[in-house]
Amino acid sequence: MVKIISVYGNLLLTAMGQTLLLALCGLFFACILGLFFGLLSVVKSRICNMIATVFVDIIRGVPMIVLAFFVFFGLPVAIGAGFTLSPLQAGTICLALNCGAYMAEIIRGGIQSVDKGQMEAARSLGLPYWRAMRRVVLPQAIRTMIPSIINQFIITLKDTSILSVIGFPELVNSAKNVVAISYKAFEVWTIVAIMYLVVITILSKVAKRIERRLNRGR
Repeated sequence: MVKIISVYGNLLLTAMGQTLLLALCGLFFACILGLFFGLLSVVKSRICNMIATVFVDIIRGVPMIVLAFFVFFGLPVAIGAGFTLSPLQAGTICLALNCGAYMAEIIRGGIQSVDKGQMEAARSLGLPYWRAMRRVVLPQAIRTMIPSIINQFIITLKDTSILSVIGFPELVNSAKNVVAISYKAFEVWTIVAIMYLVVITILSKVAKRIERRLNRGR
């Protein structure tokens, strides 16, 4: 194992950096999608509610690997005209869509956890609906959403391993190459498991600390 670390350690660390980059890019756009569809799901409009429901149900109903193949291989063929996506672009789109559906539910739940009287009080003071949502409801909802958002980031980080099927040089894909060269499957996958465990444990501790601080601030 020491030999694997000394020879391929930099490669695996670079791959972990690529994994974190992909997860962060995916989560960034997932937050935008989640906020958009989360707000659509709580407004008093059946059409908006239906649009949000359809998006969430479709994306959550499609396995991540199928979505990855669809985005990376299917979209360029459907669009044509020489259109192509890099593995990073396709991976970001795939993670953003998949994570965005779950983020929409997290945001919807966070907004609905705020007492309805808060919105009614803000509206009675003359605030328009969207300003009341932005100034009154969302700041309170974020308190309950942050731990779930961090947990979703952890799930998204682990989901990046699926995107090795489209050739993105994340940790699992790089580990496969190392195994093919070194024939040390046990040692390589043990190192990969430890790397994932360390990163995810740190993120879990951060989530718990933020949750404790938010609970003390209430």
